[in-house]
Amino acid sequence: MRILAATLATTTVVLLASGCSSTNMPWGGSATPSPTGPTGAPLGGTCNAQPVQGLVGQNSTAKVVEDARVRSGAHLARILRPGQMVTKEFDAQRLNLYVDEAGRITTVQCG
Repeated sequence: MRILAATLATTTVVLLASGCSSTNMPWGGSATPSPTGPTGAPLGGTCNAQPVQGLVGQNSTAKVVEDARVRSGAHLARILRPGQMVTKEFDAQRLNLYVDEAGRITTVQCG
């Protein structure tokens, strides 16, 4: 009787633990979804400013900045205003949007 109870308890624990395995997930085996930005768009990686050069001259609204980040593949984007103090370290995952006093984009660069 004790052997049956021990076997049953062990089997129950094994079955419960196997339900926690990420390989059983229906969306491909990953229990955590990919990270997203504020708009729900996926976060990027290495920046490529070429696809967003057409934004020069546009206002730097939140929608435009997020669209630029997503289209460039950057992990994050920052707006740089005239005279603003900035860090000088290069970050291959960051998109820099330089704007004028009116908030219009004048230059788009990665770093």
